[in-house]
Amino acid sequence: MRFRIRPDKLAICQLAPQSPIPPWALTGEFHSVTVTPGEISIICAESAVPEGVQTQRGYVSFEIDGPFDLNSIGVLDSFLHPLAQVRVPVFAISTYNTDTILVHEQFEARARQALLQAGHELVS
Repeated sequence: MRFRIRPDKLAICQLAPQSPIPPWALTGEFHSVTVTPGEISIICAESAVPEGVQTQRGYVSFEIDGPFDLNSIGVLDSFLHPLAQVRVPVFAISTYNTDTILVHEQFEARARQALLQAGHELVS
């Protein structure tokens, strides 16, 4: 499969449940807000996150080149398995069209190499 690495650095943030969604959460080319009964998770440009927010910074996104059918089997596994083999921790996000894997910047080169060795193709 084909994938691309997005150039912007992302942050993964957590807010308390019932918190209002702040405007900074919706900034940047890529952002995601997930609300559950126990938390609100936000992925957005790390430069947008204000001080005092529980956050992990320095993530790079590896986006699988979709779209693919929602009934496809093994798409995400074909990326996660090679990364697990080289001990790269991931944070995965799925959308209607594709899957995105967030990898901390310290693991970016190792992740890229593992995916290429697994037969995936990096596109610009």
